[in-house]
Amino acid sequence: MNDNSPNSWESRADAHSFYGFTDLPTVKDRGTIVLTHGKGPYVYDVHGREYLDGNSGLWNMVAGFDHKGLTEAAKAQYDRFPGYHAFFGRMSDQTVMLSEKLVEVSPFERGKVFYTNSGSEANDTMVKMLWFLGGAEGHPKKRKILTRVNAYHGVTAVSASMTGKPYNSVFGLPLDGFIHLSCPHYWRFGKDGETEQRFTQRMAQELEDTIAREGADTIAGFFAEPVMGAGGVIPPSEGYFQAIQPILKKHGIPLIADEVITGFGRTGNTWGCETYDFVPDAIISSKNLTAGFFPMGAVILGPDLTDHLQAAAEAIEEFPHGFTASGHPVGCAIALKAIDVVMNEGLLDNVRTLTPLFEEGMARLAENPNIGEWRGKGLMGALEAVADKDTKKPFDGSLSVSERIANACTDQGLICRPLGQAVVLCPAFVFTPSQMDEMFAKLERALKGVFADVA
Repeated sequence: MNDNSPNSWESRADAHSFYGFTDLPTVKDRGTIVLTHGKGPYVYDVHGREYLDGNSGLWNMVAGFDHKGLTEAAKAQYDRFPGYHAFFGRMSDQTVMLSEKLVEVSPFERGKVFYTNSGSEANDTMVKMLWFLGGAEGHPKKRKILTRVNAYHGVTAVSASMTGKPYNSVFGLPLDGFIHLSCPHYWRFGKDGETEQRFTQRMAQELEDTIAREGADTIAGFFAEPVMGAGGVIPPSEGYFQAIQPILKKHGIPLIADEVITGFGRTGNTWGCETYDFVPDAIISSKNLTAGFFPMGAVILGPDLTDHLQAAAEAIEEFPHGFTASGHPVGCAIALKAIDVVMNEGLLDNVRTLTPLFEEGMARLAENPNIGEWRGKGLMGALEAVADKDTKKPFDGSLSVSERIANACTDQGLICRPLGQAVVLCPAFVFTPSQMDEMFAKLERALKGVFADVA
């Protein structure tokens, strides 16, 4: 796989690129995969090798890599009005139309939208909004943010503080005031003899106890992904949101749904909160918002936060926050087309059609004695590797089992993602049943080969 010649694409990448979220031993041993183009859910490298991308790029290329309608929307807008901002009372017509559409398809009766360049920035922005609101309404101590262990909310200093992953300790994060509650993963964290219902009650009680300990008047908001994505595709325990939302409402703490991954179809509905039957106070959107064709994020505010933030901003004549490319007209034009593609061109219907095939394939692979569980919702799932299925004992970390599986998949022409000791799949919404079969056949061969070496 690795071409070590000085002028190879692999060597050029290694010489001048500083990698993020990349297993460096793998790059050293195997080289960087340098890609040139894509067709449907497939990508191709500089050597002409084809890979079925089982992760939709980074969760986001849901319409595939060559959707003509999306590229044509981008080209047309570049020809018409290639760039602008959303400052000083000026914005593009595409920005106006996208805000209308996002509120229309949201679970909110009415609301307003604020644009960013990524999900990380959108979460960061939402925290600043909550801090701004607390100060404006006479509650300057209302700054603490509640999230969960294994949550992923981004990589800015604030959003990384919300992310409940241990690797952020290398940056001296989290910042003060970011509190991580327990991960609602029943299979891994349920106690012996504890039913799932009792586990959910324990999660709710922990929230109640935390609010009592910290003081509701110091807590600005609770952020939660409907399904934890980068934590390893972890759906909540049964009844989780129905248990925690009344507690938050009782104490006047907004519930923010981070729908960067789950939004626009991934779980089989437009929103993950729809799948889990709750209405949050705000939604964070990105990734599928533009089907990966443009970097964009959005904060979609529900009615209550809209009214309070509008009043707070009017009191000082502005909301002093924004980005140069906020509400970029090309991004907004692409997003309008992407929403139409997902909702009206059959992609959401295809998610619902493919989900039973996806679940069957995951369940079949989970019969392997070294797969402890499969979990997921809609077209997102994970297979958890274990050394012992009965005790749920993980493999020794030094074995890098999930990384080995991902590398073995790459050798088979399949891209999947290692996360902890799990392997994650989130196929594009344009997958066909035969491509689903191809994905599982290649993954099965990889699993058998790796487990034969380490088990």
